[in-house]
Amino acid sequence: MKKIALLLIVAFVAASCGSSANQDSAQTEQTAAKPAIPVSVQTLAAEKFDHYIELTGTIEAQNIAFISPEAPGQIKKIFVKEGDRVMKDQVLAELNTSVIKNQIKQAETQLELAEIVFKKQKNLWDQKIGSEIDYLTAKNNFESLESNIETLKSNLELLIIKAPFDGIIDDVILKEGELANPGAQLMQMVNLNKLYINADLAENYLAAVKKGDKVEVSFPSFPDMNMVKPIYRIGSIIHPMNRTVNVQLKVDNKKEILKPNGLAIIKINDFSEEAAIVVPSIIVKQDNRGSFLYVATKNGTDWTSKKRYVETGRTYMDKSMIINGLKAGEKVIVKGFTQITDGSTIQISK
Repeated sequence: MKKIALLLIVAFVAASCGSSANQDSAQTEQTAAKPAIPVSVQTLAAEKFDHYIELTGTIEAQNIAFISPEAPGQIKKIFVKEGDRVMKDQVLAELNTSVIKNQIKQAETQLELAEIVFKKQKNLWDQKIGSEIDYLTAKNNFESLESNIETLKSNLELLIIKAPFDGIIDDVILKEGELANPGAQLMQMVNLNKLYINADLAENYLAAVKKGDKVEVSFPSFPDMNMVKPIYRIGSIIHPMNRTVNVQLKVDNKKEILKPNGLAIIKINDFSEEAAIVVPSIIVKQDNRGSFLYVATKNGTDWTSKKRYVETGRTYMDKSMIINGLKAGEKVIVKGFTQITDGSTIQISK
């Protein structure tokens, strides 16, 4: 019986060993038969890399103003309407001037009499006939009336509202017959020919930007309009709330396409490298050791993936500059990189 049991145990072990060997052989054959993973590659070459600071700016008219009277009065006449083009010093509106005009007329009548009396007293004084006090009184009365008329005429000018610059009447706020006071907004006018673009630049970029630098400007509302302009002014004060400084450009707008309060995108080139190794940012991954990507390497007739750790530089848009770890002529995997690991067999798609 013991011999029979021993024979059964030996037979079971032999069968188990044979089964394990068959399984290992099957797994080896399955691994060898695993198909290559299709990928796309980019052959590296030195190229120019530009980095830009992008700012969102606001368009502002150099000449824009709310027109207000300098003296109180009832609006007698408005001579313009919205959309009218006006010239500097053109009369826009007139307040009620009847009272002050009557005052001027009365003062001018008094001045005529005062002038006659003054001339007679002066003539007598010159002949040593009249008294000095009569001469000085007539002279003072005449000059006082002259000064009073000049003051009244100046006050009359305050009731006649004129354009402070060439421009367009954008909005008429008050109406004829309404009361207008100093500081009250009667109308708004704007000149669209000369504009500013204002943007806020972060404090940490100040060292890379200076007055006169050429910047690229585009406009979301006008995709086909692009221009290059120098920086006209950089503010002198850093705003304490957001740690930014104002950057200003000047823009000619003779066709009056751009409008105040519109948006502008400003691109400031703060870094350039003429011969850089550049890869798509999306292929650069991270692990505990750092940044890496996959390079296609050839082993005989087969291609395999190689995990390559790299040192990255600046990134702009969807491109990253590689400082160390890659060289021109190498092939980086740009499609299919999520399906592979280090040492995967790959097939390069054309």
